[in-house]
Amino acid sequence: MANDIDSTTGSQTRIEATYERIRHDIIAGELAPGERLGVDRLRERYGVGASTVREALSLLSAEALVDAEGQRGFTVSPISVDDLVDLCEARKLIESAAVRESVQQGDDDWEGDLVAAFHRLTRAQERMSADNPDSIREWEHRNRDFHEALVSRCDSRWIHFLLDTLMHHTERYRRASLTSGSVKRDVHGEHAALMQAALDRDADRAAQLVVEHIDHTVRVIAAAHS
Repeated sequence: MANDIDSTTGSQTRIEATYERIRHDIIAGELAPGERLGVDRLRERYGVGASTVREALSLLSAEALVDAEGQRGFTVSPISVDDLVDLCEARKLIESAAVRESVQQGDDDWEGDLVAAFHRLTRAQERMSADNPDSIREWEHRNRDFHEALVSRCDSRWIHFLLDTLMHHTERYRRASLTSGSVKRDVHGEHAALMQAALDRDADRAAQLVVEHIDHTVRVIAAAHS
């Protein structure tokens, strides 16, 4: 019985690890939008069995990062400006509500976490270079940390779940815009203003600023993909 449990646990761990690796490669653009995801090719790429690949792809299909086409298999979900706009409209509604509640309920520890996250994001931005993919990955990680710190005192687990999904989808689009430079933007200033409104406990202003921040993101990404 113990061996059966160990086997099941090991299988689940492999599925989860494969899911995370494919998810990362989709978000980073290493697996391109619309690309067919052949099970045999992915099995060789990630060094796992075919059943593990299929289970991981099914999980990614539930997140709308992969499209399942019946007997035809799986493809990376396509991207479009219309989809980006729809995605970010949903994110504005959810994230602004989360920010408002978090600002209202935040304590001294929350303020400290937010300031620390902003500091790390600032340092990552100073190191970011279009010629250094690692610096872009670091910025994405620190950007996510900052936004998560901002909403961390929102109590709804469903809001956090939805925001996590929406942020990952936004990141898919943003990767190209980080090196585009087609639209000038003071993203550091936007983050600084967001942090200051939160520290001032101005929930309405913080919520409005996060909406404007997402709108700026849409314009930059749309320009990069046009």
